[in-house]
Amino acid sequence: MFIQTEPTPDPRTLRFLPGRAVLGEDSVSFADAEAAQGSPLAARLFQMTGVNGVTLGQDFIAVTKTDDADWQLLKPAIFGIIMEHFLADRPVLAGGDGGGDAVLIAEIEELIETRIRPGIVREGGDIAFRELRGDVVVIELSDGGYKTPVFSLKVRVENTLRHYVPEVASVEFVRAGTAGAATSPNLDPDDPEVASIKALLDERINPGVEAHGGYISLIDVKDHTAFIRLEGGCQGCGMADVTLKQGIERMILEEVPTITAVLDSTDHASGTNPYYEAGKSGLNPF
Repeated sequence: MFIQTEPTPDPRTLRFLPGRAVLGEDSVSFADAEAAQGSPLAARLFQMTGVNGVTLGQDFIAVTKTDDADWQLLKPAIFGIIMEHFLADRPVLAGGDGGGDAVLIAEIEELIETRIRPGIVREGGDIAFRELRGDVVVIELSDGGYKTPVFSLKVRVENTLRHYVPEVASVEFVRAGTAGAATSPNLDPDDPEVASIKALLDERINPGVEAHGGYISLIDVKDHTAFIRLEGGCQGCGMADVTLKQGIERMILEEVPTITAVLDSTDHASGTNPYYEAGKSGLNPF
């Protein structure tokens, strides 16, 4: 999906053109987050610090920023939100069969409580249903003493839900206590760099990594430096350094130009056939 931008007479407002219809012949504007509750797309955009206006038009999404916000930081995150929204085929405006959604949510919650959660609790972890976003089930994850890699747990939960509830396409984990879809309690989901990297990992990097039994988590972003963790088959892999240096690091630096470094916080020594020697766990620069 290729999204273009178009300037407007007001330098605080940019039009984002997703290359597809947004609202047909109509247009609607939202002045704040409360007003945007009628639009899942606009509501998501208002979660970002620095956004104070959204207009949905025939084939565009116009975003207005605050005077002190920087387009260089906002644009990558906005690209990620718009791309994720349309690729997931979510509605631009809320509506439709709300009763149907309520029945579907009740079915998902019962399935989690009766067939999925008991086994995870016995193994030292815990999960809870948080929300349904279109066909994506958002689940709150509490690690506790659970030792299985997040990737393996995600595959296990997702396969079970998809088997019993065909309407479910995928599962997204959020950490207990976070307000959004961040993968670490250190992350600010409203930070443009966090949102951009998270979208890149979810939409382009992890789908390929998951095919090989691995998973990449964003742990923290500080001073324009991204800290990531390799999980599942990536942990302890002898090719981890090559994968990071030539693949993940390059993509993050290219797609999020405000990021100046990507560091690996994986404890490779605890993985099978670890790449790093014991005693060298922690932050490992590439």
